[in-house]
Amino acid sequence: MRYSESRKEETRKKVVQAAAAAVRAKGPDGVGVAEIMAEAGLTHGGFYAHFKSKEALVAAAIEEAFGQSRRRFARMTEDMSSEEALAAFVDAYVSLEHRNNPQRGCPISTLTNDLPRQGPMVRTAFDAGVAGLIARLEAWLPEPDPASRRSLASSLMAEMAGAVALSRAVSDVAMAGELLDASRARIKGRMGLVDGAAA
Repeated sequence: MRYSESRKEETRKKVVQAAAAAVRAKGPDGVGVAEIMAEAGLTHGGFYAHFKSKEALVAAAIEEAFGQSRRRFARMTEDMSSEEALAAFVDAYVSLEHRNNPQRGCPISTLTNDLPRQGPMVRTAFDAGVAGLIARLEAWLPEPDPASRRSLASSLMAEMAGAVALSRAVSDVAMAGELLDASRARIKGRMGLVDGAAA
């Protein structure tokens, strides 16, 4: 029995969403195709109807993970001024909530150490996601010079992702919270933003 194209697309979407959560939670090398297919409620045998390789699945999962983050932050910052949106983004990103839920978080803070060992398809997807997130930050910055704005956005992204990654590396939750609080306050202070309680 042949499935319709819409059914096939729905199935593929389900697999990619399961893979996006699994890859962020365990890293690209920490999950197997069978596990992801089972998470999506499907059999391992159906995998190759949707993907040529595990690398293709991981690349699609990373694209989906960045897409989920982009949509979540777009909803969160809708109708905000650029300054309000930037402050809200920093509060949400540099937070214990983000630290404690890597499966729903930004791929940058979760996957950075895994990417050098991945193939070109995965790295290209990751690069595009990083560039897109930096561009979103750029749009919120008041810097008039495009080169300065790009440089600042890149620096902010690296600092925020590094703070979250470090907070995940320490086992002491209180220490993790202190690291995040200090980083968030310093980032917002540097940007002239008022510090508030993170989500």
